[in-house]
Parts: sequence; C-alpha cells; structure tokens
Amino acid sequence: MPLRTVSVASLSKQVYRAAAVRPTPRPASRNRRTSRAGRPRSRNGIQRAIDPLLTSLEGAVTDAINLDVFCRKASTVAYIRKLLVAFEAYYNPEIRGFHHLPKHGPFLIVGNHSGGAESVDYWGFLAHWIDHRGPEAPLYSLTYDLLFAVPKLGTMLRECGFVPASHENASHALQLGAPVAVFPGGDYEVFRPWRDRTRIDFGGRTGFISLALRERVPIVPMTIHGTHESTFVLTRGRRIAHWSGLDRMRVKVFPLIFSIPFGITPAFVPTLQMPSKITIEIGKPIRWMHHPASDADDEEVLRTCYEEITATMQATMDRLVAERPWPILTRLGELRPDRLVMRSVSRWWGGK
Repeated sequence: MPLRTVSVASLSKQVYRAAAVRPTPRPASRNRRTSRAGRPRSRNGIQRAIDPLLTSLEGAVTDAINLDVFCRKASTVAYIRKLLVAFEAYYNPEIRGFHHLPKHGPFLIVGNHSGGAESVDYWGFLAHWIDHRGPEAPLYSLTYDLLFAVPKLGTMLRECGFVPASHENASHALQLGAPVAVFPGGDYEVFRPWRDRTRIDFGGRTGFISLALRERVPIVPMTIHGTHESTFVLTRGRRIAHWSGLDRMRVKVFPLIFSIPFGITPAFVPTLQMPSKITIEIGKPIRWMHHPASDADDEEVLRTCYEEITATMQATMDRLVAERPWPILTRLGELRPDRLVMRSVSRWWGGK
C-alpha cells in the first residue's frame, strides 16, 4: 500500500479501465448511494469533452462504495504497520497526548487535514495506535470515496478500517463501539494555500458535530503540525473544479502547487515532498453531553460547538508553531549524519 494519498486525476486512468468492466450493480445496502450522472445540468465544452470519463468514474465509485465496507482485518493492519516504517524514517513523527484518548470507544477523533494530494497526516497516528493498542483494536477512518474504486487499493483500505465518508458509515462504526477518525476540512482544508498552512479551517462544516451530538459521543481533538509544510499549495482551484464538472464527483477543488522538480503544476502530478518534522498532539476529550440529541439540528448550537473546537485546536497549533516554526529545517537537522550515528549508537547501546 502506498504511504501517500492518491489524488483524483492520478487515479482516473486506473478507475476508467475498472469502470469499463465493472460488475453488475449489487443490491442496495446500508451504504447505497445513487449516481448523480443523470441529473440535468448545463455543460460547457470542457464538461462535454470529459463527460464520458466522469460518468464511468462516477459509476465505478458508486459500485465501490456500495460494497460492504466493514471488513477490517487485524492481519492487514499488522502488515500495513510494517510499511509505515518507511514513513517514520522520512518524517519521524512525534505523538503527544495519546493518553487523552478514552480507553474504549465509541468516540470521534477530529483532526486537521494537511499535506495536499500526498497527505500523510494520519499515518503517524495510525502507527502509534497499532503500537500501543494492537492491530486488533477497532479503529475506523472516514476516507475519500474515489480511493475505494481503485482495484486492490480499495480492498486494502477496507481491511485497514478505512470507510467511505458518510454519516451513515460513521454512525454504524460508532454504534459498533469503535472510535472513528474524521478530518472535517476534507479537500477544502488539505488544499488550503501555503500561506494558511498553520490555520485550522474546516470550511464551516459542522456535520461531525451533529454526529457527536446525535450519537452521544465525545470528540477528541487531534492537531497536526508539519505536514502542510512539505507541499507548497498555491490555490485550491475551486472555480476550475466547478467549471470542469469535477464537482459531480464531490471534487470541489482543482489545486495548483509548486512542485519539485516541475514547478507550478496541478496537485495530481507526482512530486517530491520535503521531509518535515510532524508533530501530532491529541487533546483532552470535549464532551457536549449537556446538549440533548435534538440539538444536532440546531444551527446556533452547532456554530457554538464549532467555534469551541476550532479555537481549541488553533490554540494548540499556535503553540506548536511557536515551538517549531520551521518543521522542514527541524527535520533536516535531525537527518544530519552525525546525529543519525549518535542516535543509532544510543539505540544499540540501550538495547544491550
């Protein structure tokens, strides 16, 4: 399994081929969603040109997310942990506050999303979770629909506990008694411009708060610093996404980045991410149990809760930035040969 998130356009060719031979649609299940390809809309020349690709892609995604997504396997999770050694060697993530996580589920882990198309902000936490609670410990993560349409990758994601992002799937996982990780900002936040790299920005989305209030579960804030330093996002490209018709696929952005070695390119072009020191700080659970479940539909309550959690996470982010203002330089300093030798000697001597 690759250690970086696969972007939309880089998957198009693979999914298009899969869509051409996709099986007969399965009967409706609890994850059933209908395709939006048939909805009438005025289309420009670009939209008409790429419509066959988008229609096939949309059909493949619809089929993929209608499969049974709750098939997590401890053996696959353990295998993924071995692959994450390479991720740790490059970014050396530091996890703080892990003891704040409740001993048992259900609860929501809410993180800020960073790093562009090759986002790696979740991997450090996942590795730490496996190390301290074991691959058998249930943990689900809401993930972008498109990834599940990629052959083999979709199966592996399901077996690792990743599920298509929806209120239905999140509710089901919580009702199973499992923790659920969610990044409310989604593509809006993960492609925020580099100048806003230290800003918590969920784009005003409050669905995760409604979920927590309705399911009566605490929210655990997870603030991640450093991953957005490794990718230089210039613009989200929201107008381009709408103009091209990509918003049909729940793709609301068409970001442009400054990449190495190609310069200014769309985010789906493979790039070399800079090594950046990643710091993940888990805060104390936020409990809104004084609100009745009916408040899940109260806009004023949702806004108040939204401001509370984003302010809490922003305060944490500001403190981490003050401590490590230049994560790339911090990581490059850690990679100095003399420090690597000393660290290796220390580990070997400690093992003796």
